[in-house]
Amino acid sequence: MTQFNNRIRQVVLLLVIGFLAFLIIKELYVFLPGLMGALTFYILGRERFFILTEKNGWKPGLAAMMFILIFLMLIAGPLYYAIILISPKVNSIFSHTDEMMIGLKAFSEKVKELTGQDFLNSKNISSLKSTVTNFIPTFLNSSAMILSNLLVMFFVLYFMLTGGRTMERVIREFIPLHHESVIALSHETKNMVKANAIGIPLISVIQGLTAWFGYTIFGMNDALMWGFLTGVFAFFPIVGTMLIWVPLVVFLFAQGDSTHGTGLLIYSLIVTGNVDYLARVTLMKKIGDVHPLITVFGVIVGLQLFGFMGFIFGPLIFSYSIILVKIYAHEFVDPSRNTI
Repeated sequence: MTQFNNRIRQVVLLLVIGFLAFLIIKELYVFLPGLMGALTFYILGRERFFILTEKNGWKPGLAAMMFILIFLMLIAGPLYYAIILISPKVNSIFSHTDEMMIGLKAFSEKVKELTGQDFLNSKNISSLKSTVTNFIPTFLNSSAMILSNLLVMFFVLYFMLTGGRTMERVIREFIPLHHESVIALSHETKNMVKANAIGIPLISVIQGLTAWFGYTIFGMNDALMWGFLTGVFAFFPIVGTMLIWVPLVVFLFAQGDSTHGTGLLIYSLIVTGNVDYLARVTLMKKIGDVHPLITVFGVIVGLQLFGFMGFIFGPLIFSYSIILVKIYAHEFVDPSRNTI
């Protein structure tokens, strides 16, 4: 009877814990990219952090602030420089809206000729006007959310670094697996996060260089600057590079240079728009031995679940699924096995 009552108490307690965890996750879901960003930077910097604090005698708080400053410069530096470069160009576009509409119509006719799709019909024009009207409040709301996630990311990262050893020990104690299984999970997490954290910037550089080559061929002024901006915007999923090359194509059509405009349109659609997929599959295989199918489907799932951070944690979910099946076989199906 006592054992039965203990079992009931255990179930009730687990239900309460699960309910509270659900409430916490539900309310903090908007900050999930920031929390995952903190985990990513912790994995990238933990080894060097422990060397500084444990071997070289640095104070943990001082070392954590230095790491946060470095990571902030790596993130904010390119974005700030991109904003400085692109702001005058945006002002110029809004001051020449008539010319840009002419270019947009010519661009639409060329797209219809190439794809059969009517890009600038009356319905799409109304939709475009509505999008432009709602752009500023949407952009401000997105900017506020990005800033909030950055603050959460660095706030959490500080405490993850300064309490890293304790945090890792507690996590190991709560994972109900044998030591070798925990090591396998840790190794998989480290490899996948590092592969994506290193691979994504490299892919953006490759896409920026590819775009710069195309801008140079088709006669764009300041081709290097536009290539840099394309590389920066390549960080944003799916439509990132289009935010740069589509206005440039429209500009060429507005100038009456339909030959170069058509050439840049085709080059951007075929080369600039697709080189990141080839580079992603190749680099992920080279850096982290990540299977191409895990990379492709992981990114698709990750973007739906986590937004931008899905580039890193989407493939990790797929890798976890595979390794957890192996761990299950090791832990329960065939306990005599010594390797995973």
